[in-house]
Amino acid sequence: MRQSSDQDKARPDIALMSPNLLWGLLETADRIGAPSDDWFAGTGLSRAQVSDPGVRLPDRPTAVVVERALKVLPPTIGLDIGRDQHIGNFGLLGLAMTTAATFGEALQIGLRFTPVVGSLMRFVESASETGTLALAGQMTLAYPSIHRFVAEEFFSSCLALARGLVGNTLRPLRIEFSYPAPAYREHYDDVFDCPVAFEQPQDRLVLDANWLAVPLPTHNPIASRQVLALCEAQMPDTAVPGEVTAAVERLLRAQLPQDPKLAGIAAQLHVSERTLRRQLTNEGTSFHDIHDRLRIDRAYALLRERNLTIASVGAAIGYKDPRDFRRAFKRLTGQTPRALREHLLAEMAGERR
Repeated sequence: MRQSSDQDKARPDIALMSPNLLWGLLETADRIGAPSDDWFAGTGLSRAQVSDPGVRLPDRPTAVVVERALKVLPPTIGLDIGRDQHIGNFGLLGLAMTTAATFGEALQIGLRFTPVVGSLMRFVESASETGTLALAGQMTLAYPSIHRFVAEEFFSSCLALARGLVGNTLRPLRIEFSYPAPAYREHYDDVFDCPVAFEQPQDRLVLDANWLAVPLPTHNPIASRQVLALCEAQMPDTAVPGEVTAAVERLLRAQLPQDPKLAGIAAQLHVSERTLRRQLTNEGTSFHDIHDRLRIDRAYALLRERNLTIASVGAAIGYKDPRDFRRAFKRLTGQTPRALREHLLAEMAGERR
C-alpha cells in the first residue's frame, strides 16, 4: 500500500483528532507488554497529550503514530477497540445523540457533529435499495497503510454506539469493506453479527430503514437543545478534511442521470474548473474518481431492484447507451451489470434466510 501522497503532505495538518484512539492503542500496548516508546518520535506528539481528553491532535501525526502502533499490536486491534466502546466514550456527541427523539434523529446528529469527536473516518449517506439506509465510511486523510484498521475501529465503534442507543437487537443488513478479507475473517462475524462482504466499491454499513423510526427511551427535548448548542460551539473553525469532496458529491449525487461535467459542478460551487480541480487534488481525489465511485455506488443499489432493466439502471447514472454502461461497469468493477445483479440477488436471498 502507498503512503500518504505528496499532495497530502503539502496540506497543513488539521487538529481535529480526539486522543481516544491513541489512548486505546497505548492502553492495549501496556496491557500486553508491547513496546510503545518510539511511537511518537518526530511527530511533535507525546504520551502526555494523549492522556488529556480536551486536546485535539493533528491528523497526519496521529496517523503516523497509528501506523507504528499497528506493527507491534495484534492484527484484530481495530475490531477489539471498537467493540468495547460505549456511549460515554463519544463524549458530548454521544450525550447529544441520547437526547434525540428517534434513532434516525440521533443518526443525523452524529453525521452533523462528527468533527466534535474527531476521527480519521466519517460517515456519509450512500445510495441504497428501497427500504434501506446505507452509510459509507470515508477517510479524512489519505493514508492507505492504516485504512483497514481505521475502518475496523470506526465501523465497530459506531455499531457499538448504535446498539447502545436502541439495544443489542440492532443488526445491520450487511457491512461491506473495500479491502480483501483478512486472515482473521471470522472475528468480523463475532463483532458485527451480520453478513459481511469484502472487496466492495466502498466501506459501507446498510441498515433496514425501519430502525430510523425507533424511539429512544432517553429522549429529552430540553436537554437536546442545550447539548446541541454545546456541540455547535465545539465545531472546528477550520475546514473539515474532504469538505470540497463532500460538496461535489452532494451535487453529483443529485444530478447523476444528467451526466454532469466538471465545468457545470464548478459553476454551481462558484469556482473555476482549475480551482475545483486543485482543491480536489489537495483532498486526494479527482472529479473523475468521485463521479465513477458515485455511479458504481448507485448502480449497486439499483441492481438490487428486480423490476429495473439493465438499461434503466445505466440511464439512472448517466449512460444513455446501455453498451457504454456495460463497458464502463466492467472496466470499473471487473464484472458485467448482469453478472453482478445475479450475485447481489443471491446475497439478498441469503440475508432473508
